[in-house]
Amino acid sequence: MVRAGLLVGARTLGAADTLIGAWGLGDGEAWGMSPFGGSTRASVWDRIDPRLFLHDCGRLSRVQAAFRTAFHLPRVDSIAVGTDEPTHLGELVGALTGQVEERAVQEYRRLLRDRSCDQSA
Repeated sequence: MVRAGLLVGARTLGAADTLIGAWGLGDGEAWGMSPFGGSTRASVWDRIDPRLFLHDCGRLSRVQAAFRTAFHLPRVDSIAVGTDEPTHLGELVGALTGQVEERAVQEYRRLLRDRSCDQSA
């Protein structure tokens, strides 16, 4: 289980990708966690619109789009979330119908890597 989602830093994302590849994890074996960095109510989710990572960007909510995109950062097959709200879980299950725009995810990964390289200099 690894941190997953838009709030994962470049080094964590790279390390997770490396481990998933090195261990040869296949379908259903790589799990993500904490796709919202702790809370869907954090101010970051009001300031960014993760729907830009989806093909049909207007159909899902920002929270749903962040959850759906988290399956690609890093690429995992399942994501663990914690909640005591059944409606929240229903909303997340509904997000699974969204189609992620892979080019947008790849560009985001590139921006993270570039920023990480700039900061280490």
